[in-house]
Amino acid sequence: MNRQLASTESLQAIAQVVAPRETHWVGDGFHVSTVFSPYLVDAQTLSPFVLMDHAAPRTFPAAKRPRGVGEHPHRGFETVTFAYQGEVAHRDSHGGGGTIGSGDVQWMTAAAGVVHEEFHSKNFTASGGIFEMVQLWVNLPAKLKMTAPRYQQLLGTTFPTLRLGSAQARLIAGPLLDKHGPAKTNSPITMFDMEFTEDGEATFALDEGTTTLLFMLRDDATVQDGQAISSGELVVFDRSTAGSIRLAAENGARALILNGEPLNEPVVAHGPFVMNTKAEIAQAMRDYQNGKMGQLPLKESAG
Repeated sequence: MNRQLASTESLQAIAQVVAPRETHWVGDGFHVSTVFSPYLVDAQTLSPFVLMDHAAPRTFPAAKRPRGVGEHPHRGFETVTFAYQGEVAHRDSHGGGGTIGSGDVQWMTAAAGVVHEEFHSKNFTASGGIFEMVQLWVNLPAKLKMTAPRYQQLLGTTFPTLRLGSAQARLIAGPLLDKHGPAKTNSPITMFDMEFTEDGEATFALDEGTTTLLFMLRDDATVQDGQAISSGELVVFDRSTAGSIRLAAENGARALILNGEPLNEPVVAHGPFVMNTKAEIAQAMRDYQNGKMGQLPLKESAG
């Protein structure tokens, strides 16, 4: 999987460029712009990805109480949280939990259903500082939506690094060239970010017929043969065309690349649930209301 680039290979066509949306608060700890969702881009065009929010760098002052998002449910998909700056502490009803810091990734498979919470960590709350995160929703195949939840805490030190021209890439999931990322996925996915360490170009090739999304995390760049993109913009590539992807940028620019095999299944997203039918959404609501997705463990007493 994933081909070695040939110097004479053509470039994959761009399907669309999605501009950044206005920011909004998720809880009181995440000031985000929604990069994509089924309401902004056709769900089948995105598959297997569903939604992504970017909390751009923001300075939070020190506080006595952690900021974040309180108890809420999920079913039918996975949340992947990339910590670029700052720290997030997570707890869920299936026993998953931990703190991720700068460079780490948290991969929570909600599957049949979990209740969880996400807050700034105790240390970050006390010290304050710059906070930047990305949260991605990855859809699950229909046959896996009602399986047991799983939690993966992926430390930044575990990601293989690759040289892609003028950029250094960190491989989070799936294969790229001769390496493989540590995340366990439920469908074929390759996921990596890269930072330019000098002015120049980075070129790579991914499997034909797959979904490829490129999000510009920092600074401006040029994609393929002249398409200018700015920080916060998303490039959706045309999966019906073959070819490589070329990104030109200056030293310090950073991008996140998502690639996956389309599930080719109906997508019905409603609030914190992503299923295949409206009836399954209604059942998810009933199951949550009846406590079938579990409860968070009691927090330890401060005393």
